[in-house]
Amino acid sequence: MLRIIATTALAFSLLSLGSAQAEDRPTLEIAWPAAGSVIELGNDPEKAIGVVVRSNFTLRSAGECGDNSQCGHVHMKIDPDADTCNIPGKPYNSMNSDFGGELIRARFGHCPVGVGEHAIGVLLADDHHKPILVDGKPVTALVTVTTK
Repeated sequence: MLRIIATTALAFSLLSLGSAQAEDRPTLEIAWPAAGSVIELGNDPEKAIGVVVRSNFTLRSAGECGDNSQCGHVHMKIDPDADTCNIPGKPYNSMNSDFGGELIRARFGHCPVGVGEHAIGVLLADDHHKPILVDGKPVTALVTVTTK
């Protein structure tokens, strides 16, 4: 139930940015960490960990996709059913639009309580930060982990 609520919250909170339509069925998954993992937080002030995603989209920096409609980047929220872990003033915790690729930093230092059970949600976005839609719904993935 938490997974459905969190995925829906991630989608709706990021849909305010607008949306784009994809030609082929895009896929998105969180390759690491695995659901149910116990993860030690980083020692940096942001208490960051790396999250690895996989997609059949080319993941590049925002503005570098050109005419490739199968290209974009990923927006991430921690505990997407709320905005408590977002970067202050932003509708997300992290995204890979500055550098592209499959690695995104989850910044647990922005959460009121970084240690404990958290959901990590990701959303596939186009070159202009608009969610990619399939059958009218954004392409998302979600895992629940415990941080220590």
